Amino acid sequence: MQERTKAQITIGLLAFFASIWVLIEQTKQFSLVGSIGFIILVFVVMLVLAYVIIAILDWINIFDLKTNSIITLIVLSTLMITLTVYLLINGS
Repeated sequence: MQERTKAQITIGLLAFFASIWVLIEQTKQFSLVGSIGFIILVFVVMLVLAYVIIAILDWINIFDLKTNSIITLIVLSTLMITLTVYLLINGS
């Protein structure tokens, strides 16, 4: 497996598991199928976004793979924090 693919999968998983606990708390108000569906949807979106962002940063070729991975993790974590805050504000 290529190093870029390993980084894409690892960063997607890290971003997902870093913020999944809040999503689990927020999805308790839904049915079990809805909760699992939402969590799987977020998981797939995180993996796809990690793949796309690292591929674009690698294509631009400004930084090395480690720096691109850190940038991607920051972007995905910010996205998940924003989603979490949105759910907390509108969930009440």
